[in-house]
Amino acid sequence: MTQLFAGYAFDPDLFDPETFLRDYWQKKPLLIRNPWKQWRNPIEPDELAGLSCESFVESRLIEQSADQYQLEHGPLPTERFNSLGQAPCTLLVQAVDHHIADVAQLLDPFRFIPNWRIDDIMVSYASAGGGVGAHYDQYDVFLIQGLGQRRWQLGAMCNDDTPLLEHEDLRLLAEFEPLQDWVLDPGDILYVPPRLAHKGVALGDDCMTYSVGFRAPSRSELIEGWAGEALDQLRQDDRYEDADLTRQDNPGEIPAHALAQLQQMAVESLSDPAAFARWFGQYATAPKNPNIEWGPETPFNGEEMERLLASTADLTGGQMMMRNPASRFAYVAGSADAITVMIDGKAYDLDGYAADFGRQLCAKARVYASADMLAQQQVKSLLLDCLNHGSIAIEGALEEPIERAGEFDAGLEVGDQA
Repeated sequence: MTQLFAGYAFDPDLFDPETFLRDYWQKKPLLIRNPWKQWRNPIEPDELAGLSCESFVESRLIEQSADQYQLEHGPLPTERFNSLGQAPCTLLVQAVDHHIADVAQLLDPFRFIPNWRIDDIMVSYASAGGGVGAHYDQYDVFLIQGLGQRRWQLGAMCNDDTPLLEHEDLRLLAEFEPLQDWVLDPGDILYVPPRLAHKGVALGDDCMTYSVGFRAPSRSELIEGWAGEALDQLRQDDRYEDADLTRQDNPGEIPAHALAQLQQMAVESLSDPAAFARWFGQYATAPKNPNIEWGPETPFNGEEMERLLASTADLTGGQMMMRNPASRFAYVAGSADAITVMIDGKAYDLDGYAADFGRQLCAKARVYASADMLAQQQVKSLLLDCLNHGSIAIEGALEEPIERAGEFDAGLEVGDQA
């Protein structure tokens, strides 16, 4: 397994999350000059190119000719990169944090924003002059310069009425007037709030940018998803009834009392706060790509997990757990001290010691589970499921073979394909 790099953290003298949230978050852009305690580019260009050749990875290749942009969707054939000409080009690979552990660790410094808001890390590689044109996003994004330099120009705020160019695949602005202009060096970060026009151009070859994006569900997405979930729970015999029906003057009228009853039937099925919280927690933590497998080739059973825990426990019977850096963890509070923890789209109901463990698991990358916690059946069930899905690893077992250590392998040996 590739040794994980543990140096991604902000220097508190160079970046203050509280000040940022108060003055900039969803308000105005901010250029942050290399705020890291230590910066290292987490993935090399050839490894990114190799990822774009995989069928389970979402990728795009954009080639430019004058002001024209041609988009090609992946997976890309390995020989495609040898056929690129001298024209500027950009490779975009989505959700790289799902595949490369060092990239996933870039998320840790941004966890002053709630876990459920974090979407993924898109990585772009561009040759000299490469970019995707002037555009705007519907979500917040931190643009981290990894290699080389990129010039960023920021414009005005946009909305659904902002004119766009006619293009089958890209939403590019028809007009763009830069109001701010910056050149980013490795380690620099540019925060861009939602709907702000921006344009990035690579200055020289081997330009890599990491886009840390955040989920911002639209009203239509919420209604569609939650209504679909509610529909799955409804019974076919739950229907409109009017046993007190009386004759009305005009049979063509839909009377107010009937409309009120019908509307109530529709609304009340969507107005259960606890059910909505459970659904949304699963929705918000679902992996970007549901086809990715992190778990061991041979699943654990309960007895195997118990032996593993016993062999790696400390002198007090406790155990250190390590989260998969690409997994998503969140929870919602229930009654009394009960909570529902959502991990990679699955829900787990916990209370007592188990709830304490669940809260810690959602807050920290490494969590210590005491012997009392490990004795709880709820914790055992959660751990067994998470080990088999690769969401959690047991720290003392990381040197064991992957299929018997519950070790997730967030890195892929694909760099030699490009």
